[in-house]
Amino acid sequence: MFQDAVLQLAPTGTLRAGINLGNILLVTGKTATGEPEGVSPDVASAIAERLGVAVSYVTFASPGEVADAVADDAWDIALIAAEPTRAETIKFTNAYVEIEATYLVPVASRFQSIEDVDQPGVRIAISGRSAYDLYLTRHLKHAELHRGEGLAGAVKLFVDEKLDVLAGLRPALNNNAKELPNMRVLEGRYTTVQQAIGTKPGNEAAAAFLQEFVIEATKTGLISGFIDRHGVTGQLQVATGG
Repeated sequence: MFQDAVLQLAPTGTLRAGINLGNILLVTGKTATGEPEGVSPDVASAIAERLGVAVSYVTFASPGEVADAVADDAWDIALIAAEPTRAETIKFTNAYVEIEATYLVPVASRFQSIEDVDQPGVRIAISGRSAYDLYLTRHLKHAELHRGEGLAGAVKLFVDEKLDVLAGLRPALNNNAKELPNMRVLEGRYTTVQQAIGTKPGNEAAAAFLQEFVIEATKTGLISGFIDRHGVTGQLQVATGG
């Protein structure tokens, strides 16, 4: 079974890891040679080490681009949030980290809770095709989503168009609240984004290997060590569902 996993995940002897540069909590910088640094790259490297192969990072500007690239055979594993729409074409493990998603609003906003936001005429700025965009697309009944390109694009849209709400991940919104005048982050969450490892459907040995890796990595402290190493302690939570 292990050799089958190696053949499915790294048939060329190199594990190609699809990395989303748009998540600044999971990719926190670059090495001197320009390779991505952070929790996600560390996870990919640890998987490659376990397989006994080299690792190559295939980077994308957004999670939507990573998900699309499965059709082009551009990666062997993808480190993005597991989400029902994406799961139609990607086989995901359990989550290895979780991140709360909530809203940023002006201090004077009438909104006091997550539940207050979904009302007719409310305009929400959001990073297009993010996991929380896909979630809100399915669940909002009245409010309107206005999509920007990536986190920076969503913030710019929120500010320039004077939209009512900015949707995002709590740690990023906490930073936005410090940078933008007179803003506050709502308590609670509308979802918890589940960052996981995806592979191509049909690669059963690969999927089983990756699932075992995630279960072990979350329980033994490997993931929490990566979180501490990259200075995102308290912003990323080790998933408990492994």
